[in-house]
Amino acid sequence: MPSEPVDAFVLGAPFRWGVDRRSLPGIASLATILAVVAVPLRGLYRGTGASMEEGFMLVFPTLVQQGKVPNVDFLHLYGPASLDTLALWYRIFGDSLESQRTFGLLQHLGIIVAIYALTRAFGYLVATGAAVVAAFLIITPIGLSALAWHGGVALGLWALVFAARARSGGGLGDWWIAGGLAGAALGFRPDLALALGVALGWAVWRRRRELGALLGGAAVGLLPMWVHLVRAGPVAAIDGMVVDPVVRLRPGRELPRPPTWGRVDGALQAVAESLPPWWRLPAPAASHQLFLWFWAVIAIAVGVAAYVVVNRRRSRPEPGSAADVLMLAALFGLGILPQALQRPDSTHLAWVSVVSWPLLVVVGALALRRWWSAGRSAVAATFVIGALMLVVCPFFTYRPYLLHARVAVGNLPVPYEIERGSHRFWVGDPAVAAAMAQMMPDLDARARDGDRLFVGPGDLRRTVYADTYVYWLFSELEPATYFIEMDPGLADAEGSGMAEDIESADFVVLTNTWGGWTEPNASTELRSPEHNQAVADHHCLIGSYETNLVLLFERCDGGGGFNPADVAGRAPGIGGGGIDPNAPPTTQP
Repeated sequence: MPSEPVDAFVLGAPFRWGVDRRSLPGIASLATILAVVAVPLRGLYRGTGASMEEGFMLVFPTLVQQGKVPNVDFLHLYGPASLDTLALWYRIFGDSLESQRTFGLLQHLGIIVAIYALTRAFGYLVATGAAVVAAFLIITPIGLSALAWHGGVALGLWALVFAARARSGGGLGDWWIAGGLAGAALGFRPDLALALGVALGWAVWRRRRELGALLGGAAVGLLPMWVHLVRAGPVAAIDGMVVDPVVRLRPGRELPRPPTWGRVDGALQAVAESLPPWWRLPAPAASHQLFLWFWAVIAIAVGVAAYVVVNRRRSRPEPGSAADVLMLAALFGLGILPQALQRPDSTHLAWVSVVSWPLLVVVGALALRRWWSAGRSAVAATFVIGALMLVVCPFFTYRPYLLHARVAVGNLPVPYEIERGSHRFWVGDPAVAAAMAQMMPDLDARARDGDRLFVGPGDLRRTVYADTYVYWLFSELEPATYFIEMDPGLADAEGSGMAEDIESADFVVLTNTWGGWTEPNASTELRSPEHNQAVADHHCLIGSYETNLVLLFERCDGGGGFNPADVAGRAPGIGGGGIDPNAPPTTQP
């Protein structure tokens, strides 16, 4: 393996403050990366939100501020640290959409800069190319939503940076920091245990003293998890963070492996492809891209790890060299591969690609150095990976990047805004925005602070998705249910407790936005009718908006006898009378 730059932070060099001639290449590299991130940024701040995922990242931290406990007071499938951190962030900066997206941006930058720091061991140009590839993969799948996965991966990658520094001659302090960051990452996403265990386990193999420091740091980093286990109780915590997502949820969320060649399996991606953004370049159909991308994700994650292992056996590098850095990162990239296998939609494929694909820039540059200079090799390797993305997955990388960039410069209009007081949310469907605008004054006129609000899908026999942001718009009302996040096989199961939650609600808002959700899994099954019946038995219909797209109910004596399932199939949008979510993608002129 070629000699590495001795001034790389990841190889033990101290961080340099100030500006001098030695720092100019690094400043130029970081400026290039930040410019790539900055181009679509204004559009990303005003982009359509994921109505459930971004919705619960707005709602859950405010509940934590009120003393509510995840897995006890509300369903949360991930670790507590993300919510705790966001709760603190909201106390300082407020719980606006922009505040939440700024936190999401910082998480994205944490991943991108960590990729830069790891690959900096192979030169400035390689590191710049790798970070740019990471930027196109991480800022496009779900915009700037402050999801726990991004925070967990960012912390995990920085744990690798400090583990590599420790192996390069750093003291036990670097091992403590690596362990602390790894523990914090697990507090965000416990399912990163495999990736961190494999990578850091290799780093401390046969190093007892270092292992103790690493585990000590991890114990400290896991402090939010220890607190959560005490507050929620180990049974409720394990049930919510392990049993629910791994056992109960999986039949209703898993997708075919590999993705279906002639059809987009994921409902959200299928809806997006029913009226896709502008893209003039020749490209495979969206379903074909997902099929090819799936295999490319596996091949690159495995291939990069295999290359590193074979190269190490041939060159036998010294401990603490650049080869160690590449080994750590490759093992981490291999360890997160199950994310792509359990639900291979565009989001999960991007989440896995963001580690291994930038490393392919390193591998390509090292291979090309046999014939070319280091600079030319780095540029060529970056170009090859960029071209691969243009062939395999342009609809899910370059196209959304271009879309947000056009919005940023005013070339395209912003999405449709739903605003109430200081809270706003962006949606992509004018009918949804209109229905919410009509419903909100009616709910405002009737509700009082502290009233209980239930928000769910139009047909509660299928809790496939939910417009969770409505809770945030009416933050003065108390969520009436444990199932603020709606998932198939959990909320809609018989005896889940949701019927009793509905009965306790003063107001019920049901949306048929996602009634046409179709995926090749158990989410298509109609489950318990008791939840619709609870609405009919205890609530009267107050208003129907945009032809049943949104329904508002109020608690009334004896119930109104109105069963939501009766109109769930007769609403516009993707539910009932509108878009077939599995229709072939069309090309917009």
